[in-house]
Amino acid sequence: MPETEHPDTNVYDMRLTEHEDGYIYGLFCTERKDLTRPDDTSAAEAQCGIARTRDFVEWERLPDLITYSGQQRNVVLHPDFIDGQYAFYTRPQDGFISVGTGGGIGWGLAEDVTRAEIKTEVIVDSKQYHTIKEVKNGQGPAPLKTPEGWLHLAHGVRNTAAGLRYVLYVFMTDLHEPWVVTYSPGGHFIAPQGDERVGDVSNVVFSNGWILNEHGEVFIYYASSDTRMHVATTSVEQLLDYVKNTPADGLRSAASVQVRNDLIRRNLEIRHQWQ
Repeated sequence: MPETEHPDTNVYDMRLTEHEDGYIYGLFCTERKDLTRPDDTSAAEAQCGIARTRDFVEWERLPDLITYSGQQRNVVLHPDFIDGQYAFYTRPQDGFISVGTGGGIGWGLAEDVTRAEIKTEVIVDSKQYHTIKEVKNGQGPAPLKTPEGWLHLAHGVRNTAAGLRYVLYVFMTDLHEPWVVTYSPGGHFIAPQGDERVGDVSNVVFSNGWILNEHGEVFIYYASSDTRMHVATTSVEQLLDYVKNTPADGLRSAASVQVRNDLIRRNLEIRHQWQ
C-alpha cells in the first residue's frame, strides 16, 4: 500500500467497494502516533485512508478523508453516486478507542474523491443505551442493493461484566435515500459463540465483507476474537424476511414482553386455524 507524506504506523480493517465510477475503492483505518501527546506512547489517532484500484495489483493511494468530527473509524464508501457526489458511511469519535460524545454510523457527501472532504455529517444509526450498540457501533461492509432497499451489516459493542462484547446486526435503508433507516431489527444477528469467544481480543465478531452472487446467495465473511475467519451463508430473500419481520428493540422490558406475547398470540391463532 503506498504511503502518504504522513506515513501510517498501521493500516487495517479495509472495506472494498465497487463504485459506479469504475474503480474499486478500499477504505481503511490509518493509525498514527498522536503527536499532541508525545510522552504517551499509547496515544494514537485513527483516520480514514483511501486507495483505489482496477485490477487489485496496482493501487493508487489518495489523500485521507477530511472530516470535522475528530477521529474516524469504520468508514465505508457507498457504491452509487448520490446527487453526483461520493457518499460515505462514517463513524465519528472523540478518541482513538472511545467514541465519547460521537458514535453511531454517520453519513456525509464529498464532491471529489481524490480530495475527499465531508463538511457535514448526520447520524444514520446511533448508539443506544442498554442495547447491543450502547458503547459504539460502525458500518461493516458496503451495503447490498436490493429492490426493497439497501441491506446493511454493522457491528455493535456493549460493555458487560466480562468486558466489551462485539456482535453483528443488520438493518435496511431506503433505496433512494440510503441515509434513511427503514427497518431495524432488535438484537444481534451474529454473536460470538463457543470457540469464537476466545482469542487475541476475546468475545468479538467483526465483518468487513459480504458477497452477493447471481443466484441471490449471500456469503458473510466475519472474524472472531481477532484470531480466526469464518463464513456464514444466507440469501437475500432470507435477509429481507429477517429485517422486515423481526421487531425493533422496544428499549424497555415491558415492550419486550409485549412483543413476545404478541408472537405467542399469533402462533396460537395460526394453530387454531389449522385445527
